[in-house]
This record gives sequence, structure tokens and C-alpha cells, in this order.
Amino acid sequence: MAEPHTIQVDIVSAEGEIFSGRATMVVAPASQGDIGVAPRHAPLLSMLKPGEVRVHTPDGAEQFFFVGGGAIEVQPNKVTVLADTAMRAKDIDEAAALAAKQRAEEALRDRSGHITQAEALAELARAAAQLKIIARLRKAHS
Repeated sequence: MAEPHTIQVDIVSAEGEIFSGRATMVVAPASQGDIGVAPRHAPLLSMLKPGEVRVHTPDGAEQFFFVGGGAIEVQPNKVTVLADTAMRAKDIDEAAALAAKQRAEEALRDRSGHITQAEALAELARAAAQLKIIARLRKAHS
């Protein structure tokens, strides 16, 4: 039976299910800004930009996930995040994110490369979002 004042949350990507469980609140990077979703929220459908999804669990803990974009569907008793890519924040490889950020910045400076400006900007946004999540986790654990 569902716990009172919680909402079912499912975070999935092409690689599979990342999280499925109950939450008291979900915060996600919607295309027009971060949104907070509590139980009994009005139905909503929005695109997601690269960033952090925070899931507040009934035990008072907070879980962090990185999404590389996608969509979020909100129903009064369920939140579904359909991510292009997704991973638990603790699994982000900082060195890979820094390297991706550097490659994207170089591609933006060197316009003769094989990558388009839009692709470079998208990669830069993903890498910056990952690094922001890493910094937040470090701050929370210090």
C-alpha cells in the first residue's frame, strides 16, 4: 500500500530503470526552470534540460540523479522521468565530465571541426550539469 503523502517516482532511460520508489517531493530541471512536484500535483508534461533530479524519500533522505535531457510526466500519484541519459549522481565520472567540457569548449572555439555548434553547446550543458551535481554532493558531504 502506498504511504500517505508520497508519490511514486520512476526514472528511466534507454539503458533501463535508474530508480523506482516512493518520494515526498521530486525536483527536476524542466525546460523553463526547475520544478518541484509533491503528491497530488496537477497533471503536467514538460521537456527536461540536462541537470539534476532530486528525489526526497519518505525516510528524509535525498537521492540525486543526472539526466541529459528528456521529458517528465506528472500525475497526481506518479512522476515518470523519461531521460535521454540518466545516472545516479554518485556514479558520475568527474574526469570524463571535465574532459567532455574541455572538448566542447575547444569545438566552440574551432569552428572548422566535425561537431556543430549546437552539438558542442549541448555537450557543454551536459558536462556543466554533471560537474554542478558533483560539487553539490561534495558540499553536502563536507
